[in-house]
Amino acid sequence: MMRQAGRYLPEFMEIRKKYDFFTRCRTPELASEITVQPIRRYGMDAAILFSDILVVPQAMNVAVEMKPNFGPYLPNPIRDRKTLDAVTIPDVNHELGYVMDAIKATKEKLNNEIPLIGFAGSPWTILCYMVQGQGSKNFDKAKEFCFSSPILAHELLTKITQTTIAYLKAKVNAGVDAVQIFDSWGGMLSPVDYQEFSWQYINQIIEALKDEVPVIAFGKGCWFALDVMAKSNASALGVDWTCSARNARYLTGGNITLQGNFDPSRLLSPPKEIKKMVTQMINEFGKDKYIVNLGHGILPNIPLENAQAFIEAVKEYKV
Repeated sequence: MMRQAGRYLPEFMEIRKKYDFFTRCRTPELASEITVQPIRRYGMDAAILFSDILVVPQAMNVAVEMKPNFGPYLPNPIRDRKTLDAVTIPDVNHELGYVMDAIKATKEKLNNEIPLIGFAGSPWTILCYMVQGQGSKNFDKAKEFCFSSPILAHELLTKITQTTIAYLKAKVNAGVDAVQIFDSWGGMLSPVDYQEFSWQYINQIIEALKDEVPVIAFGKGCWFALDVMAKSNASALGVDWTCSARNARYLTGGNITLQGNFDPSRLLSPPKEIKKMVTQMINEFGKDKYIVNLGHGILPNIPLENAQAFIEAVKEYKV
């Protein structure tokens, strides 16, 4: 159910009390345990590896902290030639070996019963954090960097893209069955700027991985690019809750698998209502070439029975 597997589960909260965020990401035993917790409880059809998109900048020699009640904080943002030159293209197996170990440990726990999905942030979304230095409502500093220093911006995007390709290939070698690229901040860009600063780099990643593993591309707020995305070699496209099933099918030409797009906040509705809405969502997308999912990450305050209602509605669906 999209993004950090256990953030709404009591068994996850217990682990969170004992270990800080990046310790959880970097300790294969913890990451694999968190990954399988929701599977044990609910029996979804796939597991999503517990990790974070910001392990990539860390591997590229950019400091990232996770501050409680604040979120990601990058003390030395990339905003000029000097800071850009310090960004490296790492040996991913060395710098991110703990992720590969977590994949192997998770695969063992899953015993090939369900597939494991690995993921990475899109180059644009990673740039947003690297330049802004923290989360933002509009990523104004990231956009300023791209528009005032496009040569530097494209150089940074290229470094991130090369690292991400190597990282996802290493994940495939370690055992993931599919990968997803999260473009969480793609919707911050205009359609023209999206093609220049985001999509072309996502497409490079898709092209590099398409023969090895299914690739799902998810752009939040990027309905305007669905027609272009559908012409790529992506195996599936994620859709957020602001785009209707009908529009998503129309814009993508009806031939590509779509994933989504339940509003995560709607999991705060009563379970009965959730079931009704999920059934309606499946009816609107059609059961073929469709992966039921949320339209973005699950929220930490979702009641357990509401998450269960969502999953049950899918399992009980009849044509």
